[in-house]
Amino acid sequence: MNLSKLIAAAMALLAALAALAQAGGRTLPTRPLTAGVHLITAEVAADEQARETGLMFRHGLEPNHGMLFVFDPAMKACMWMRNTLIPLSVAFIDRDGRVVNIEEMQANTDQVHCARHEVPFALEMAHGWFSERGLRPGQTVIGGLPQAQASK
Repeated sequence: MNLSKLIAAAMALLAALAALAQAGGRTLPTRPLTAGVHLITAEVAADEQARETGLMFRHGLEPNHGMLFVFDPAMKACMWMRNTLIPLSVAFIDRDGRVVNIEEMQANTDQVHCARHEVPFALEMAHGWFSERGLRPGQTVIGGLPQAQASK
């Protein structure tokens, strides 16, 4: 292994350890998702602690990796970027997997970004990920989501 690959591997390991430490030592489960022909590996934030921490304190995301937030019951979910070091895009997703709206979020801000209506899911990806792939609200369906409960 050459020196540059060794350094890159060490940096990736340090980033993973820092993220794990910030998440209180928790490793979140991952779930494969699709957005059209695009494959996604999403960490699943399905409880309050995981949703509150989200992608805070991370220094980057692997290509096509993100975080899926699960809201049970569905709600008019809102996100902010306090202590989040990287800019992100968030897609708010209805129970059928259809993207309701996409918001572009700048790093380390308290600006609130909300779903247009109650949703059971939000998917955070690297900033611009959806637009770079031509994925748009109302047209894009995210596949592989967990079963969402019917609205009450």
